[in-house]
Amino acid sequence: MRRILTIARNTFRENVRDKILYNLILFALVMIFSSIALGQLTLGNEEKVILDLGIAAISIFGMLIAIFIGIGLVYKELEKRTAFALLAKPVHRYELILGKYLGLLFTLLVNLSVMTAGLELALLYNGNASGWAYVRILPAVYMVFLSLAVTTALALLFSTFSTPALSALFTFFLWIAGHFGRDLLSFGELAKSAPVQWLCRAVYYALPNLGNFDIIDSRSVLQTVGYSRPIDPVAVAGSTAYCILYCGALVALAVFVFMRRDFK
Repeated sequence: MRRILTIARNTFRENVRDKILYNLILFALVMIFSSIALGQLTLGNEEKVILDLGIAAISIFGMLIAIFIGIGLVYKELEKRTAFALLAKPVHRYELILGKYLGLLFTLLVNLSVMTAGLELALLYNGNASGWAYVRILPAVYMVFLSLAVTTALALLFSTFSTPALSALFTFFLWIAGHFGRDLLSFGELAKSAPVQWLCRAVYYALPNLGNFDIIDSRSVLQTVGYSRPIDPVAVAGSTAYCILYCGALVALAVFVFMRRDFK
């Protein structure tokens, strides 16, 4: 465990030095504070607009950070041959994969904290949100973090056997498909053919169901008149369990592929 944490810490340090990381965070903060100007164009829904655009910016730019950094986690180690030096020491291949994954998760957690602080400041500047809304943002950001954990695991898996360009392409398309899983399942239910229904159901369970993490929106955060929607802790716990199981399967598959690679 100590070797895994050491690799995770070094991975975090490498990611912090990446200039792309700061550019994406800057764009996310610009999007969040731009929502203040857009919110003033609405009639009495400024907080909802700020929250919708803010959480959307955190999700989208978090996804970009997860992809652009995750696709090079293993590939750069092999290209620079630093992995050979690590594996020559008493470090197992699965420890390298787990350390890289945990390091990127911690990087995402820090980045989400910065962007969440920006969203809190935007709400504070607007001045109309209730004090409880600042606290209730955290469950929404937590669900975004769970979806990014799945995206990171996908990027890590592809980086073990593909180039960064293809890994980014595969991860991005699966990220998009993951938000339409329920539509695919509904299409299968409407089909009259049993093989089509079976195929749609199989693809639905195989693809990452990122729709599981869309259970909290601005209405449940604001808790204002006309937008009252309580946060369901059971749904949050279920989404957490799904994230742990799916990420565990993806990381295990990444370890399996990486251990079978021939570095000669």
